[in-house]
Amino acid sequence: MDVLERIDQIVKEHPIVLFMKGTPQLPSCGFSSRAAQALQQCGVEFAYVNVLADPEIFENLPRYADWPTFPQLYIKGELIGGCDITLELYQQGELERLAKEATA
Repeated sequence: MDVLERIDQIVKEHPIVLFMKGTPQLPSCGFSSRAAQALQQCGVEFAYVNVLADPEIFENLPRYADWPTFPQLYIKGELIGGCDITLELYQQGELERLAKEATA
């Protein structure tokens, strides 16, 4: 399977998926850490992909949705954005609403 097809399968398979550096328990960068914490504060389960553990995904994810940086948050198959957008939505209460709708 082509790497872009693998990414697409992951995005479509999970209601919420965070492509991040490291894991929610052991993030490898501050931006990934903050995005994962915001999701955890919403009280929903989410999938994650450690892009550092999969060089193919690390190299090709920016092409998938034309978004150059990590982390990348997808909800219901749609790119929400990176750390800044995730935190902004969290502060507005929108992230929790979107996350709970996606996992309902």
